[in-house]
Amino acid sequence: MGFSLPNRRHVADNSLVHSPAMNLFSRGAVVLVTLNNPREKFWGAILDLTPAGLAMRGIDLNSFEDFAGLVRDGEPAAASAVFFPMHRVERIELDMRNGSIPSLAERFASKSGRKVASVLQIEEFSTESRR
Repeated sequence: MGFSLPNRRHVADNSLVHSPAMNLFSRGAVVLVTLNNPREKFWGAILDLTPAGLAMRGIDLNSFEDFAGLVRDGEPAAASAVFFPMHRVERIELDMRNGSIPSLAERFASKSGRKVASVLQIEEFSTESRR
């Protein structure tokens, strides 16, 4: 597997001190990714994060409402597995609630009636990592 984006600080001897936050951007984390050239946003779960780029399973944010509707209606719809080279990745944000503003995962569950973990197949990540 690749690396997690570190949350670390340099100390006087130039060694790195790693915090528990290092694992926030690991396999299975639900994130919102901002890409450049062309500018777009992608929402989904991390498959792998390496210096080469980001592999994830998800959807273009512009398709969010339509995708949730298809899932709700029982239509065949699946999140795409994609790879973005690191030179296109501008920002990666954890999909989290902000006060009273629900996360995209919460909005998706509310609109589709299904848990994000099942749609993005997150359960298989935790099963694979225990093997």
